[in-house]
Amino acid sequence: MTSLSQAQSVPPGPDHTLPPEEQALTQGHTQGQTQMKAVVQKKASAWNAELSLQFGRTARGTVLQRADHQGPLYVQKAFYPEGPDLAQVYLLHPPGGLVSGDRLQITVKCCDDSHALLTTPGAGRVYRARPDRALQHQINILNVGYGSSIEWLPLETILYPDACTRLDTHVNLADDARFIGWEITSLGMPNQNLPFATGNLSQTLQITRNERILLRERLQIDDGSRALLNGSAGLRGNPVNGLMVAGPFAMPDKQTTEPLIDALIQQLRQIVDECDALAAVSLTGEFMTIRYLGNQTDQAMKLFIRCWQAIRPQLLGREACEPRIWAT
Repeated sequence: MTSLSQAQSVPPGPDHTLPPEEQALTQGHTQGQTQMKAVVQKKASAWNAELSLQFGRTARGTVLQRADHQGPLYVQKAFYPEGPDLAQVYLLHPPGGLVSGDRLQITVKCCDDSHALLTTPGAGRVYRARPDRALQHQINILNVGYGSSIEWLPLETILYPDACTRLDTHVNLADDARFIGWEITSLGMPNQNLPFATGNLSQTLQITRNERILLRERLQIDDGSRALLNGSAGLRGNPVNGLMVAGPFAMPDKQTTEPLIDALIQQLRQIVDECDALAAVSLTGEFMTIRYLGNQTDQAMKLFIRCWQAIRPQLLGREACEPRIWAT
């Protein structure tokens, strides 16, 4: 007995020859299916996603008032391990990384007197680019209202060899707003001995207040600047780099505030000295900056967490409370 699948797979024999007009229709249908499949594949190769979050202050504390998303980028709910005043949120991106043509945009707004901490459950990835070199782009826009704070504490981003990516983070501060954030980037995959020998990266962090730039950091790696990877004035052969920024540390009363900031700098430098990597602390304008150069993303993460534990009480008036997802 012949099964249905077997019967469908039998090619037309002498008794099953189609008339010429039906053969033409069949060939046209097959070509149309092939073309349609190619168009679908082309469209599917660029997976754009957007997420817009708004936090506000109510009688119950800080609440997640809005979470609009398009595409595979969302949050499930806010957590309150520190009490109702501050919301902790995990950013979820099920695809786990960017392929050629992908564009992710995350917009966060903290309205006046609201407070949010945002992190990720896993590392972000930027995969090897296709031959067309379509850009792999992530944009983070963080708007911090009067008397509010945002802590932007994602896990590391891993750039696969030959990725073609742009990573932009824009922080817009109102008066009396505070920000703590970090970026940890692995250029290549050092654990698998895969260096970032080819590929492009444009990475920018910009902080403004009332449309005035307070801090701007930029890293550009391409064929014209690849010497930075090993140069003494560049990354010195270290595949992992990290930058942590916290502030602004306003000094309305220098005699009172300056000794507190100096003591914090000394505490941070002691933490940095205990790290077996190239790391440094400095006060850049109104912002504390901690820089890391090394070979391990988890080492950078541990360093930044220790610095965050020291900075948070001074800047935000809160003891450190690590998101539970970090322990998994």
